[in-house]
Amino acid sequence: MLKKIIKISLLILVFFFSFLVKAESVGYETLSPAQPTQNPEKIEIIEFFWYGCPHCYSFEPLLEKWKKNLPANVEFIRLPAAFNELWSKHAKAYYTAEALGIVEKIHADFFEAIQSGKEKLDTETSLAAFFATHGVTESQFKEAYSSFAVDSKMRQAPLMASRYGITGVPAIIVNGKYKTNGTLAGSHEKMIEVMDKLIKEESTKK
Repeated sequence: MLKKIIKISLLILVFFFSFLVKAESVGYETLSPAQPTQNPEKIEIIEFFWYGCPHCYSFEPLLEKWKKNLPANVEFIRLPAAFNELWSKHAKAYYTAEALGIVEKIHADFFEAIQSGKEKLDTETSLAAFFATHGVTESQFKEAYSSFAVDSKMRQAPLMASRYGITGVPAIIVNGKYKTNGTLAGSHEKMIEVMDKLIKEESTKK
């Protein structure tokens, strides 16, 4: 009986190790089942992130540089992860900025405020003050912050992470089919390479 248990355990370890080797060699995992994209005519790239994540912060400049040369057939979407109360507050700040149409205006500054400025930005009052420095009045902030659109996206946020099997950030989903991150790819620079490779492959299928 003991020999049988040991044999089964070894087989499981071999399978797991083989899986890891395969994942590391290609730099991504294939999602099963594949998830539908918002626009079937485009190759969809989703970034899961958190403003409080130092890895996301260091990945951001690479991603912004990559976005400047985004192919016409690629659509880039940010999705803030909301794994706990603090992450959810920052996710709500993102969706509030989105509702106000100022994401590109505040995104980098929000990262800087948390990562370099060591600001918590974890209360409605502190968030309103931050938005005020970017030209948003208190009433505008409160209206967007409490809006149905923002509330709906906050309800969907945990479901989206679960749907793609996201357990950490930054993570990238390519066209609803593939997932890559720093661990799978080996580095943030390699993540970009994996994204470009998969986009090229997906483009040939359109």
